[in-house]
Amino acid sequence: MVTDLLLLHTSPVHVPVFEALRDRDHPGAVLRHVVVPELLDRARAQGPDAVVPALRGLLGDSGGAPVLVTCSTIGAVAEFLAPELGVRVLRVDRPMAAAAVRAAVRTGARIAVLATVESTFAPTEELLAEEAAGRTVSVRTHLVAGAWERFEAGDTAGYLGLVAEAADAVTDADVIVLAQASMADAAALVTTRIPVLASPGPGLAAALHGAPA
Repeated sequence: MVTDLLLLHTSPVHVPVFEALRDRDHPGAVLRHVVVPELLDRARAQGPDAVVPALRGLLGDSGGAPVLVTCSTIGAVAEFLAPELGVRVLRVDRPMAAAAVRAAVRTGARIAVLATVESTFAPTEELLAEEAAGRTVSVRTHLVAGAWERFEAGDTAGYLGLVAEAADAVTDADVIVLAQASMADAAALVTTRIPVLASPGPGLAAALHGAPA
C-alpha cells in the first residue's frame, strides 16, 4: 500500500472530499494536496496540451511520490508525461472508466457521460475507448447546462442538484458516468435505476492500493 500520495487538483473543493474518503476507507494514508486552478482555466481556453510545461514542473517536483490527478481534463496529459519524468501518475477517472466499460459490456454497452464543462468530454471519451480495448461500447455525452456557473459561484447544492436531475433524465444508457470528480456527491441524490459511477472513491483506492475499490 502507498502511504504517501500527492494529489493534484484544479479546485480546492476536492481537498475535503479526498480527506473524507481517506479517513473512511484508508486510515493511515498520508495525502498531500496541490491545488492549481489555472491549469483547468488554461486547458479549457487553449486545450489540454497547453498545460504540458506547467504539469512537467509540478510532477517533477513530486519528490518521487505517486501522483493522483483529480481533474479529468488534464489527466491524460499528466499520464502521458509520467514515463518521461519517472513518476507514477494515475488519473482519478481511469478506474471509474474501467468499471463503466465492464458494466456496459455486461448489460448492453451503452455509456452516458455527464459533464459540466465541455473540455472534459474528449479526454473522457478517449479514456473509455482505451479501457474498452476493442470491445464495442456506445458513448453518448450530456452537458449539464448551467451547472458549472453554480459551481463557480460556490453553490454546491445547486450544482449537485442539476447534475442529479441530468442523470435522472438519462433513459438510453446501461451505465452513467459522472465525468468530473466535483460531480461525485450527486450520485447519492439520483433516483434512476441506471448505475451511476463517480471517480473519487475508486481513483483513490487504486492510487493507494493498485486496484479499484
